[in-house]
Amino acid sequence: MSPYFVVDTEKSFEQASNDLQVAVAAHGFGVLTVLDLGESLRSKGINFSDNCRVFEVCNPKQAAKVLMTDMKLTMALPCRISVYTEAGQTRIGMIRPEGMLLNLSSEPDLAEVAREVESSATAIIQAAASHST
Repeated sequence: MSPYFVVDTEKSFEQASNDLQVAVAAHGFGVLTVLDLGESLRSKGINFSDNCRVFEVCNPKQAAKVLMTDMKLTMALPCRISVYTEAGQTRIGMIRPEGMLLNLSSEPDLAEVAREVESSATAIIQAAASHST
């Protein structure tokens, strides 16, 4: 299985970005910050034609479970979901939380939390990419 979960959408970059924020809230997560990497690169004089926004999202209850199990995982939180364009295609994706957390910690309690977070984050991406957001 790929370490990435990426969905193509027919939506524009802006619409996908807006719909992602709605889907995040609808699934009990919050957007902590949005990093507009494409704009940041262009503001530094770099010729970067694609768009890329990284949404740092968090479910406080799930984050607390992770941190109470292994504080080193502060370096892996919050979850990041990206909306980006590539060759004219708008995509929404993430690194799969389950694989990432299980590679970083051998704590057995994290497996269930990681599965739950991945399930929710996958649903968020699918909702944002679909036509019925």
